[in-house]
Amino acid sequence: MATLDLQPKENKSPSAQATITGAEAVVRSLLAEGVDIAFGYPGGAIMPVYDSLYDYQDKLHHVLARHEQGAIHAAQGYARASGKVGVCLATSGPGATNLITGIADAQIDSTPLVCITGQVPSALLGSDAFQETDVIGISMPVTKWNYQVTSAEEIPSALAKAFYIARSGRPGPVLIDITKDAQFQQLDFSYQACNFIRSYREEPTMDFDKIKEAADAINSAERPFVLFGQGVILANAEEEFRQFIEKANLPAAWTILGLSALETEHPLNVGMLGMHGNYGPNLLTNECDVLIAVGMRFDDRVTGNLSKYAKQAKVIHLEIDPAEINKNVYAHIPVMGNAKKTLPLITELLQPNSHADWLARFKACDDLEHEKVIHEELHPKHDVLSMGEVIHILNEKTGGDAIIVTDVGQHQMVACRYAEFVRSKSNITSGGLGTMGFGLPAALGAALGAPDRTVVCVVGDGGLQMTIQELATIHQTQAKVKVLLLNNEFLGMVRQWQQLFFDKRYSSTEMINPDFQQLAKGFRMKTNQVTHRDQLDEALTEFITSEGSYFLEVMVGKENNVFPMVPSGSGVAEIRLE
Repeated sequence: MATLDLQPKENKSPSAQATITGAEAVVRSLLAEGVDIAFGYPGGAIMPVYDSLYDYQDKLHHVLARHEQGAIHAAQGYARASGKVGVCLATSGPGATNLITGIADAQIDSTPLVCITGQVPSALLGSDAFQETDVIGISMPVTKWNYQVTSAEEIPSALAKAFYIARSGRPGPVLIDITKDAQFQQLDFSYQACNFIRSYREEPTMDFDKIKEAADAINSAERPFVLFGQGVILANAEEEFRQFIEKANLPAAWTILGLSALETEHPLNVGMLGMHGNYGPNLLTNECDVLIAVGMRFDDRVTGNLSKYAKQAKVIHLEIDPAEINKNVYAHIPVMGNAKKTLPLITELLQPNSHADWLARFKACDDLEHEKVIHEELHPKHDVLSMGEVIHILNEKTGGDAIIVTDVGQHQMVACRYAEFVRSKSNITSGGLGTMGFGLPAALGAALGAPDRTVVCVVGDGGLQMTIQELATIHQTQAKVKVLLLNNEFLGMVRQWQQLFFDKRYSSTEMINPDFQQLAKGFRMKTNQVTHRDQLDEALTEFITSEGSYFLEVMVGKENNVFPMVPSGSGVAEIRLE
């Protein structure tokens, strides 16, 4: 059957002149920005926009989440997997407030989103009308920019600015709140994309003296050490970063958001930073003489006790956001700018080097960690399944080419430590905010944002139950999401802390769970459960090779812990192997 063209007959272009409603202007503005998928949940104050969407279903696909938090996490997953701006729609009042956790998550993790909320009519603003909340005031601390539209004529320019601000510089979430009367009003619509705002600088000016100073410091270093974060991915600077570290043989370690910017098996990839990171990167942070941070913000989970962090090192910080310079760690040489531009300029000035003895120190630490932690985690001698061995076999099935989306907890740290990646934009997780419930809807968004790739959601029994209703959205969209539940019947990360630091007083952390197999069947998903090691290999093969979505539950050790670990309040060099 031929596709029916429901776009207004007087104008086929979403950006050219036409007299339309504000609601239709929202839809046509999204189309002008190249948006072809949006996530959301309808309601009274946003209903005119949804009515206009009805006429554009062949051009803009709407994904009906089962909760607004699910919608915004899905938009995050879509943005992270596709590299595009994620779009989310919600109504006023509780619809808008249900977005706030996801907006805060996107802000701290630099995820580009445009969130559009409906609002009560202008005449009722401030009257405590039905489903009215001050979403502008509520969201101001957790958005890159927000704006309330009260006139239809403002809609095209407000959305053009929203997309420009969300995607440029250090990306982030933007919220546009549109009153209901503005959605009904008529306007002469035309759309002009935004690429300049007088008061807004998307990138700081590069200082070439600092670039030379950074190169000189690296050239003279005996023990240089590179830390890289998501800024490398957001700048699309993966190849520039590779050339940078390879020219001078610089060991490089990643934050959890930087994971996959450099393939796991690269010889200069020395592992994960932070509280549950690898032994060598943490220990040797306090032995390097030059510390080069690229696109990362020195989060407390990376630095541990700041009074004990890298005091011996000269710090070079490559960063696009001026607010991050000297915020936590003093930068002796700040290099401002987009990493895609600054890295090649430094690389050009670098002298080839081997740093053989220094790299051997990382290898020795890695060998010790394998002996004390990794070998037992990946190849347990006891009957109880470990999370690490599940991820290890998963790697074999995916060849490191899957997108791994994790929720938050022990399974997240294990997946980040042991998952293998061969290309960028393959690790999607909630980093700065640590939002339980992120994993399942984010995996849905990732599957829709990268439909040609295998998407695996690694989730724990606690986080899964926070957004489990999005299994219905996966069914309705037929998204190919592979859900891997690592079930330890505990809030595992909290339980680990209770064991180590609260005398095993397991207060409110044991989970009496539902029958997840029956639940998955209720959502019409193919499902299986693994309780013994001899079932695991075959189950994971079917899990990965099966067409469509799949729910695999693996019962793992109830009281297994994630090591190494930097205890709270300790320095990174005080990392514990057991």
